[in-house]
Amino acid sequence: MILPILKYGAPQLRTMSKPVESFDADLEEIAKNMIETMYSSPGIGLAAPQIGINIRLVTIDLTVGENENGKIILCNPEIVSSEGEQKNDEGCLSIPDFSDTVARPLKMTVRGRNLHGDEVRYEAEGLLARCFSHEIDHLNGVLFIDHLSPLKRSLIRNKIKKLAKAGEW
Repeated sequence: MILPILKYGAPQLRTMSKPVESFDADLEEIAKNMIETMYSSPGIGLAAPQIGINIRLVTIDLTVGENENGKIILCNPEIVSSEGEQKNDEGCLSIPDFSDTVARPLKMTVRGRNLHGDEVRYEAEGLLARCFSHEIDHLNGVLFIDHLSPLKRSLIRNKIKKLAKAGEW
């Protein structure tokens, strides 16, 4: 089921997410819906808070559904280590039509649990490291615009306010 994605301004996007504690059929259904929602957007990552669910769950697929083995579903992700820096253009499904250059780690090790509760680890670099960093930020109530300069952040906020006032947000 494709779910609505919350947009910038929704308070759920600024909330610290709670750890996943029950690895059951309900969690599998949430993950399945998140994958469908992510693909339909289209996006390469989605965090549960973006669909209004306050749990530490992310879905990532850099292939946008082209490769079944490219799908990552991770509960309670933690960044174990990171190194280097990459600066690239970044956007967000919760802040559609806006993007800017954001610095993220070049490489990182991430651990978490799969849908069965088993611990898994990922060695990520490049775009995958950027995506993990972005989605884990969502779980902590942080958005990509929080990494921008105050001036750039203010410009985006002002444009969003105008769109909201016109009923287009």
